[in-house]
Amino acid sequence: MALLKVKFNQKKRVKLAQGLWLMNWFSVFAGIIVFSMGLFLKIELRKRSEVMDNSESHFVPNSLILMGILSCAFNGFAGKICYDSLDPAKFAKWKPFLKPYLALCLLFNILIFFVALICFLMRGSLDSTLAQGLKNGMKFYRDTDTPGRCFMKKTIDMLQIEFKCCGNNGFKDWFEIQWISNRYLDFSSKEVKDRIKSNVDGRYLVDGVPFSCCNPSSPRPCIQYQVTNNSAHYSYDYQTEELNLWRRGCREALLHYYSSMMSSMGAVVLLVWLFEMSVMVGLRLLHTSLESIANPEDPECESEGWVLENNLKDTLKSALESLKKIGKFNQVEADAEGAEGEEGGKTPAITTVS
Repeated sequence: MALLKVKFNQKKRVKLAQGLWLMNWFSVFAGIIVFSMGLFLKIELRKRSEVMDNSESHFVPNSLILMGILSCAFNGFAGKICYDSLDPAKFAKWKPFLKPYLALCLLFNILIFFVALICFLMRGSLDSTLAQGLKNGMKFYRDTDTPGRCFMKKTIDMLQIEFKCCGNNGFKDWFEIQWISNRYLDFSSKEVKDRIKSNVDGRYLVDGVPFSCCNPSSPRPCIQYQVTNNSAHYSYDYQTEELNLWRRGCREALLHYYSSMMSSMGAVVLLVWLFEMSVMVGLRLLHTSLESIANPEDPECESEGWVLENNLKDTLKSALESLKKIGKFNQVEADAEGAEGEEGGKTPAITTVS
């Protein structure tokens, strides 16, 4: 029994073809939107590529760009088929291509669904990428005189100001690295010498943070040095002064920003996938309804259209059998070639009579 079997007359076939033509052009527009989202996400990721450890995060925007291009190509082609289906003479030239085209459409829709899932599932990979990238970026914060790293201070400062964050996981991350360049340290000072000697790696570590960690909404001037020393500041307790420095780490802030963006894009791609699936089903109904016309010379006669000629179970069973036959055919050919090779390799015996 056919799946989703529908009866059509000439009027219904024309309406279906016209509706599909319009839907395909809407799908082209949706493909442009998907392409634009991928391009926007790629630009946003490149803006902060200095604080990302690798390029794995670009898999999502690259996939969106590819799906957008393919969507425009597939739906533009389908729109042409639907337009030509109104004329039986024009439609005849497309008949040999429709089954392969519908198979490609099915594969394309599977890929779109996969890309939509990836948009929701990239959070874990993005988290590790940002954690390591920010850690490395903070290490290079002081290297303002080193070629290739001189921009990192500005990048980190702008990032902390824009996203209202501080450090990787929090402001205390700055206590574990030397973020002040040696160029601005007075090595004749006893305090500087003592701090460097007290550290195994010979680094100048302080309980301070860059100015970009300061919260401009704080009611008091920013305290960025001796942050954990309550006695160094009047009426101050660093554990309760939540407004003085940004408490949220930049990894969390960036992860939330990009995850929200990718989740929104994933929802849009899912909607596009549902639309593409409906277009594919409609095109299949149009294809089968035109092929099943009993009398091609009478285009006004009734016909039947279906999505699958048999039910889903029988269709899967026949598909598996076809794959097995192809496998056996290839095996027989390989055996036959092997046998020919063996026969060719034999040398005829020569008998000599004395």
